[in-house]
Parts: sequence; C-alpha cells; structure tokens
Amino acid sequence: MSRFAKTLITWQKSAGRHGLPWQENRDPYRIWLSEVMLQQTQVDTVIPYFQRFVERFPDLATLAAAPLDAVLGLWSGLGYYARARNLHRCAQVIVEELGGSFPETPDAIAALPGIGRSTAAAIAAFSFGAHSAILDGNVKRVLCRHQGITGFPGERAVEQKLWALAEALLPKRDVDIYTQAMMDLGATVCTRSRPACAACPVAADCVARAQGLTDSLPTPRPKKTIPERRSAVLIARAGSSVLLEKRPPHGIWGGLYALPEIPASEEATVFATTLGLAPLGPIEALATVEHRFTHFLLHIEPRMLAVRPCALQDAARWRWASADEWAELGLPSPIRRLLDKLA
Repeated sequence: MSRFAKTLITWQKSAGRHGLPWQENRDPYRIWLSEVMLQQTQVDTVIPYFQRFVERFPDLATLAAAPLDAVLGLWSGLGYYARARNLHRCAQVIVEELGGSFPETPDAIAALPGIGRSTAAAIAAFSFGAHSAILDGNVKRVLCRHQGITGFPGERAVEQKLWALAEALLPKRDVDIYTQAMMDLGATVCTRSRPACAACPVAADCVARAQGLTDSLPTPRPKKTIPERRSAVLIARAGSSVLLEKRPPHGIWGGLYALPEIPASEEATVFATTLGLAPLGPIEALATVEHRFTHFLLHIEPRMLAVRPCALQDAARWRWASADEWAELGLPSPIRRLLDKLA
C-alpha cells in the first residue's frame, strides 16, 4: 500500500465524514441513490432530499413501481432531472430484467441507465468491496493538486492521465475507506476555493502547495461566452389554480410540469385563446426571472392572465393545479420559485 493511500485511510477513520444517512449499511440501493443525488450537488443539500426519497421509496421495487411524476416531484429542486428519470428507469431494469438484485461489479453497474464509470465504481466499492477506482470532481481536484497535473480535467488526455493515476494509487484493501477518504478530502479540505492545506494529511508532498499552485489547479475550463435565451411563459390563473403543461420526456426539464411557453410570434392573449382559455382581463407582465443552465442563461418572462375555469381536452398534457397540488409535482426550480412567490 502506498504512503498516500495509507495516510488517507488513517485520516478518514478519525477525521472523515461518518454517520451520513447512506452510510448506515451497505445497502446498494441507498448507496446508489446517494451517489446519483450527490452528482453536481453538495452533501448538506442532498441529505433532506435523500431522507424524503427513501421514506417514500424505501427499496428498488417501490421505486420501480412508482409513477415517474411522483419521482420527479420528490426530485424537484435538485436539478439535472435526467438523473431522476434515469434513476426510475434503472430501478425498473433491475426489477424487470435482473430479478430485483442490484449488480455487484463496476462493469455491470455501469451498464445500467445513467450510471457512469466513476459512479459505478463507487457503488461497487461501498456496497460490495470491489477493487475499483473513482474519479469524481473531488478526486480530480485532489489528484491535480497533489500530483501537479496541469490541463483542464475535462479534456480527454488529462482525464485519461487522471484515471491511470487513480488506479495506480488504489490500495489492495480498505478500498471503501480509501474511496470515502478521497471524497471527504476534496469536499472538506482540498476545496475548490480556500483549501485548508494546514489540515490536509497529504500536504507534505503536495506539488500545488509546494509550488504555490493551489489557486490555479485544477486548470479551469477554457472560458467562452455563455449564450443567452429568452422565453415568455403564460401564467393562466383560474381562481386559485394555474395552468401547467407536462413537457416532453426528453430535453430541458423533460417530463416535468411547467408553465406553457408562449411562441415568439404570438401575443400572450392570442396564445391563451388558442388553448381554449377565455381571458377575464388584460395581460400583466411580471419581472423577468433568470436561470443558469450549464451551457446557457435563460431569461424567463412571465405573462399573467386571469381566465375562466375550463375543461382541458388533453389531460395527459395539461392540468390545473393549486398551490397545494403543485407542491407535490415535479416543477423546474425557477418555475416553482415563481409560482411560490405568486402564491
């Protein structure tokens, strides 16, 4: 075992994170759920979502049998909704095609919907003690700094170098403890900004610290202009309810309920009448809401209109929902914030 791995294993036992809800046992369902939730999301944010999720869906079979809307409703606010759709589909595959037993090897786990190489390795290590290296964002940051690796980690050549290094450093035993140590070190000590180098167990031979490179490593993503888009949405209010549209299953906010988008070529009142709505007054333009996606910035321009209650022809696509009802639906974060503010 390398000194690096041995030091981190010792450090994790005394200073790492313990007692997290998914660390109570080696249940692959709970570990898989936590690993998916933790992608692009911090632990403190994930914990209440995780607890609500396992209370509602305590096992694979319950999750597989649940309607997707219920899954998206509990996921609402975590973002990256493809994760929730893949989670639901993955549970169905395991139940319907694998007899309900979670696969145990990294390769078999990675073959499931929405599970990448690093996530599969983490699940296999924590659940089954598999000898498999991970390379999530925290681990990339630790390795880049400690080993002095330059170049944006998202570039293929740099990523391949990091994978080779992650596998070379992997100890033959206590892989689960070592894996947790790498995650904990990146999340709590070797942080993106203001790393606590004085508290780092491997600071003595860290290249970035020795050469004053902690602020420049990992090499940031090459800067480029983020495109901006605008979208006008209709808030059609009938009494205490608003009209919501279920979006197509794929793409941005796939499978979620959202406010209907007004075509750029149409006025809001005209668009409302094409939906069969009878306006009761003038359109009110509300303050623009901004929402940043990974690759673009969206400016949402709400247009509110009071309408007469009416029956909806396509119940699978459209629905009226009050504040109590939309609280249980899968809604994009900016739409939920907008509606909650109005409520």
